[in-house]
Amino acid sequence: SAFALCLSILSSCEKPNPNFQIEAANPEFIHRSMVSLTSVIKHDLFPPMIAARIYAYAHIAAYEAINPNMTHDSLGSYRSLARQIKDLPNMPRPENGQIYCYPVAAVQAYLKVGKKLIFSEDSLDVYYQNIMSDFKKIGIPSDVLARSIAYGDTIGGTVLKWATKDKYAQMRSMSKYSVTQQNPARWRPTSPDYSDALEPHWNEIRCLTLDSCSQYKPIPPAKFDSTKGSKFYQNAYETYKTVADSTPERIATAWYWDDNPVATFNAGHVNVVRKKVSPGGHWLYITMYNCRQQHKNIYETTAAYAQVSVGLFEAFISCWDEKYRSEVIRPETYITKYIAPDWTPIIVTPPFPEYTSGHSCVSGASATILGHIFGDNISFIDSTEVQFGIAPRSFKSFKEAANEAAFSRMYAGIHYRPACEVGLKQGELVGNHVLSRVKIQK
Repeated sequence: SAFALCLSILSSCEKPNPNFQIEAANPEFIHRSMVSLTSVIKHDLFPPMIAARIYAYAHIAAYEAINPNMTHDSLGSYRSLARQIKDLPNMPRPENGQIYCYPVAAVQAYLKVGKKLIFSEDSLDVYYQNIMSDFKKIGIPSDVLARSIAYGDTIGGTVLKWATKDKYAQMRSMSKYSVTQQNPARWRPTSPDYSDALEPHWNEIRCLTLDSCSQYKPIPPAKFDSTKGSKFYQNAYETYKTVADSTPERIATAWYWDDNPVATFNAGHVNVVRKKVSPGGHWLYITMYNCRQQHKNIYETTAAYAQVSVGLFEAFISCWDEKYRSEVIRPETYITKYIAPDWTPIIVTPPFPEYTSGHSCVSGASATILGHIFGDNISFIDSTEVQFGIAPRSFKSFKEAANEAAFSRMYAGIHYRPACEVGLKQGELVGNHVLSRVKIQK
């Protein structure tokens, strides 16, 4: 195992470095771990809500593993998430009188949880060996390093045991969403793959802070109506015209916030699959850039990731609860039947009902939490999409970024305006709820 491999690395320890605690407390160790886990999540094609589950559990584990060292006077006093997050037990405590390097424990816990929840474990093993080798090069005493790895392993194991009780495993064998062709109002699969609806039972997963999945149930969508001039028709026509009259700027915005983990395109007679980060991954990258910009230490960084990832998890639950309650058909289905038969959206329509917009909801939640952590009017540069050949974008605030992300979905032709507006508000409510329940600093 990677754990055994790492311990074998420790056998030839160099001379201990008296400054090892300071050098190990580099937030880049956490940032690198997030980027590496995201790379595997992307490779394994996890849909957005499952990616959010992986992120939440991994970041909770990292936070809990570093938490014993977060009560130092210079850091303020940080709370454990136990008793703040549903059913999360008290974590095992480190041994009294023993020296630990808690950043090592945090990375160990993070990667233990991440590895268990992904498919491509070997990919994460390579990164694990590299980062543990980097810790060793700092000159952490071998006994401290081994003790810290063991502690992180214990925390990771505790979080994983708690994670198994969230009903995710049972949901793997639940019934698929049945499409009723006789009902023109209900969602149905869309081109090019006509895939089954994703995670129709996601509202049955255990919430982390919400009292129930429908706690922030949004207003109902417009009633389905194919009559020209009806409210539903007007919403669809607006999306149709938005795409028909697209400007280069709006098209670029649609692609910037595409964030489709797996999109299939037809190139001649060949299907081409493109993998990108999920909406949650995109907001965690934004978290990383702002932590760096504001020179957040490793403790503040780990706490920020924990709060944002809990918000992502809860926002997807709230949104998916509504999606499979209202079952609204996508613009692609409605417009090609009632407005323009040859119309196509700019980006690939994802395989689940339309209302509310998932990206709008998670963007509203993330922007609310990040605004609380960093400040509401912090300007920043987002370089998430550079890895996909798209230039960085500047934003004057998290709210501006969230608004752009939300309305990019209408520009892209995959949502009607109300799903973007209401989804954004739904996410803000979830974000404020998470902030009220998950208190990081005393």
